[in-house]
Amino acid sequence: MSSTVSEGAAATGRALAAIPSPQVNSIPIGPLEIHFYALCILAGVIVAVLWSEQRWKAMGGEQGTILDMAVWAVILGLIGGRLYHVISDAQLYFAEGREPIRALYIWEGGLGIWGAIPLGAVGVWIVARKRGLSMTKLSFAIAPTIPLAQALGRWGNYFNQELFGRPTDLPWAVEILPYPEGHLRPGMEFGVTTYHPTFLYESLWCLGLAVLLAWAGRRFESSLQGGRLFALYVMGYCVGRFWIEYLRVDPANDFFGLRLNNWTSILVFAGALAYFVWAGRRLDSFSTAVVPHGADAGTQVFGPTADGEMGNDDTVYSTTDTGDSDLGTRGSDAGTEYHPSPERSSSEGSTSNDEGTGSGTKPE
Repeated sequence: MSSTVSEGAAATGRALAAIPSPQVNSIPIGPLEIHFYALCILAGVIVAVLWSEQRWKAMGGEQGTILDMAVWAVILGLIGGRLYHVISDAQLYFAEGREPIRALYIWEGGLGIWGAIPLGAVGVWIVARKRGLSMTKLSFAIAPTIPLAQALGRWGNYFNQELFGRPTDLPWAVEILPYPEGHLRPGMEFGVTTYHPTFLYESLWCLGLAVLLAWAGRRFESSLQGGRLFALYVMGYCVGRFWIEYLRVDPANDFFGLRLNNWTSILVFAGALAYFVWAGRRLDSFSTAVVPHGADAGTQVFGPTADGEMGNDDTVYSTTDTGDSDLGTRGSDAGTEYHPSPERSSSEGSTSNDEGTGSGTKPE
């Protein structure tokens, strides 16, 4: 009798301690249905963009650059993430009895980071190439912000009650309930309602990784240039994803006893490590451009301007700002002095030369 009572009390304690399953995963607003999964991803994107903008500006970049890139990066990242999920779990959508149209239902969950990051990087590259900005400098600014976005986005899996781990009775287990229709969710076992909260494990891992990368970027800034900080992010994420993936029980393709994402983690980690070593041997060869072509002169004009007005110390001009091709000639006028900003120097598009253009003019 006492043994039965003790076991019952222990079971009740575990049930009370378990993370409760969410009662809803969306909010109806008129004819629209706002899914928490989408809100979690959106929150991650907003936080990442704001933090990246702050880091980029501190590096001497122009405010608004990251926001412009985010439009392309987010759109292509969502496409890439969905494509990877659909391709790697094709049986969920194209097997007999399935509905292929649901491959487009992104709000139901299913984004593969392995597809989102590469295609999102293409979006960044498109804008960076057009403006003449350094991809490695951009990667330095963005690297710590991506795992922070992932840490927030992973909570979308909680609201969808998906991608959970093996059954467990640990106090921090997450409660998973069958679908409202009564059938079990993918990975559930009959009669079992508490599982490893792999969404929480990955969220905490990514949060710690974001803090580590921010600290390492500040502490070892010079040695983590050339895309090495971003490579460090990739390696750190792969390590965490490997053991977290090993706990998951949702349907997945297995190869030689490991899930597909385990093998992907191994291969991506190896590639990131190889790049980390390779880039470390040629740090001086990477571009350091942090402002667009034509603006990296970053000149400040003191004294009379073209219209005879006096420019103040905060006025910044460039060839693209004024639209005049004889800006350098006017620099020879008395009272006009050009001062290149030290934060805006770059190895790309610089106009440095060894000869002055006239008295009172300091060449870049």
